[in-house]
Amino acid sequence: MAEVVLAALSADPLDVAAHHSAVVTSGTGAVATFTGVVRDHSPDAAGEVVRLEYSAHPDAPRLLAEIAAEVVGTHPGARVAVSHRVGVLEVGEMAIVACAASAHRDLAFTVCRELVEQVKARLPVWKKQVLADGSHTWVNSA
Repeated sequence: MAEVVLAALSADPLDVAAHHSAVVTSGTGAVATFTGVVRDHSPDAAGEVVRLEYSAHPDAPRLLAEIAAEVVGTHPGARVAVSHRVGVLEVGEMAIVACAASAHRDLAFTVCRELVEQVKARLPVWKKQVLADGSHTWVNSA
């Protein structure tokens, strides 16, 4: 049975261990985990990135849960937990955490990748990249 055990937006730092623990059951043989981390550069920016400012559409929490449900719905036996940050994030902080658990590694890897790709493509979250010189750029996806 596929299950979404956590799907949330958070202004607080994300906890990888909490996501991992949320998906593990006695039948779990594999957990694939992805963390998206704020870096100091971007192909969309003409300078050093010093922080990101994420904002989200009011429907984003509901849509995140729907995206997660769609992904696990096509993969019986998978369990997922996914969260995305909003607010101000410094370089090195996690912007997204996704964990996918299953009895076997291939399914865990597949589901985790699909979940992250779907969230990135469809979640209405925008990021403002603030550069060292004080300028900024906007990117319209997570």
